[in-house]
Amino acid sequence: MTRYALAVDVGGTKMEAALVSEHGVLVRGSRSRRATGRDATPASLDDAIATVIAHALSRLPDDAELIGAGIGSAGPIDRNVGQILPVNMPAARGYGLKDAVRTTASGILGRALPTVFGHDGGALALAESWLGATQDAGASLSIVVSTGVGGGFVANGAYIPGATGNAGHLGQVRREGGLTLEEIASGPASAAWARQQGWTGATGEDLARDATAGDAIARAAIERSAKAVGEALADAATLVDLDMVAIGGGFSRVSVDYIDLVQQALTASAAHEYSRRTRVVRSGLGDEGPLIGAAALVLR
Repeated sequence: MTRYALAVDVGGTKMEAALVSEHGVLVRGSRSRRATGRDATPASLDDAIATVIAHALSRLPDDAELIGAGIGSAGPIDRNVGQILPVNMPAARGYGLKDAVRTTASGILGRALPTVFGHDGGALALAESWLGATQDAGASLSIVVSTGVGGGFVANGAYIPGATGNAGHLGQVRREGGLTLEEIASGPASAAWARQQGWTGATGEDLARDATAGDAIARAAIERSAKAVGEALADAATLVDLDMVAIGGGFSRVSVDYIDLVQQALTASAAHEYSRRTRVVRSGLGDEGPLIGAAALVLR
């Protein structure tokens, strides 16, 4: 009998759920999503959880042993009490995400389902070290550059949650002018900066298109993001002594050389030889990484 986990990933723009096998493979047809957004409330999150979990569990294979639910959430979180304190969903501050998932899934199944809760960056890091780009690293950091910026650490194959589950929350590190890395380098922040310089687009996708077409401001916004990320990673590599950093998320694909730009900034900024040797690579799991990581909190 194959073991499976229910995986739930909660971010600033969407919530997803799927079933994931012990081999790290999503069950076909089990994945679905609902929008979250800045105006998300406990009631809207309750509705989203009910919808995506019911859909996932309806695809449970006949030979399945469902051993638990794993949750990765945008942070900050309080892993000890199961609550989220998200920057991008202020009205949902204090929401009991762990209990909501456990209660919903257990109600559908008719039995108690063990539930593990973690930061989405930590879940991604665990997935990358299990099946993705950092499998050979002794110490790694995996980050997402998207609507927000988040990350997580793995050392010797083990997820390092920290005291409250927020270790690796790189997006809230302060950079130039007192801004956080997320306020400089995320997709929305980069688009907003470009508009201040006279660019007329609206989104990260627009930046990608215009930079490819030769727009100097769009290109400058991409380079500004990559430089800020690389410099923050240099600090992290100096502090934690990392072998490797894996980068995923939609905005990390804004240009074909985004990862190279981050590597250049890290290498130029790092203070010591050991931190300068840290390698920056693209995520090996694509957009399935967060769900695989949530499942890995149970399966691994």
